[in-house]
Amino acid sequence: MADGAHRSISESVEGTELGDFRANDWGQLIVAAGIFGSAFLWIALALRTIDPGTIAFGRAALGAAALAVLPSARCTVARVDRRRLVLAALFGMAAPVLLFALAEERIPSALAGMLVSAIPIFTAALAAVVTRSWPTRQRLSGLVVGLVGIVLLTAPDLGGSGAEAVGVAMVLGAVLSYAVASTLYAPLQQTYGSLPVTMWLLVISTVMLSPLGLIGLPRSTFEWLPVISLLILGVAGTGVAWAMWVGLIGRVGAVRAAIAGYIIPVVALVLGVIVLDEQIEPIQIVGVAVALSGGYLLSRGQNAVH
Repeated sequence: MADGAHRSISESVEGTELGDFRANDWGQLIVAAGIFGSAFLWIALALRTIDPGTIAFGRAALGAAALAVLPSARCTVARVDRRRLVLAALFGMAAPVLLFALAEERIPSALAGMLVSAIPIFTAALAAVVTRSWPTRQRLSGLVVGLVGIVLLTAPDLGGSGAEAVGVAMVLGAVLSYAVASTLYAPLQQTYGSLPVTMWLLVISTVMLSPLGLIGLPRSTFEWLPVISLLILGVAGTGVAWAMWVGLIGRVGAVRAAIAGYIIPVVALVLGVIVLDEQIEPIQIVGVAVALSGGYLLSRGQNAVH
């Protein structure tokens, strides 16, 4: 490992396991996506008294601290890989966690979660560029079906007065940032493992976000519910879930791991409606089912259907 991750992004972006998802792959995906989906609720609750910049900083710092206590996470990354690690931290952690916190000041948590459905679309498009190969017919079908699901999910909110264009743009910017970072994770994970990679991503992101965190402190007030929400968001929603997702990317590839973006809206919708009393339309339920169907097609092995 000391010599660094020699595999290029184009060689590793498809992962080490090209067959259909196994039971543990599905389990890891569902748990990680479920935690990610709940993150939109915790952000909304934390925003009641905590500044967005402090939330973003707190997420990274708490996630890094949670992983740093594990001996297996504390390993040295070779100098040759540090630039890639910094880029992954910027696009995969620092920028998105800040954008999501800012966006949820403007749009409902359920809509923010639903827009994450675009992750597989953006990731597959970037992977095609990186590998210089056109998606297989099966993968293209999954992308088209998923895109239809996204349109059904977001149409009612985007057409109403409650959705602000700036908030939507921030979420889509975060989603695009996630897609860029996901193409950087695989060679790092395959060399160092998911725990060390995730811990260092969070450490670097903590440094990047520290000025905003400090600036936001005077604008924040202490209340138990927002603080506890931030603790859950940082430890579970950022540290644990991200380590699981980075590990999945290394195994099944960036595009297929990105189908978490089709599961996240289900959790975000349910929690938004039950806990925050947000409203959804029947067409959005249909959109969830369609998006999940696209995710299933993307999860299949490359040799399953062509």
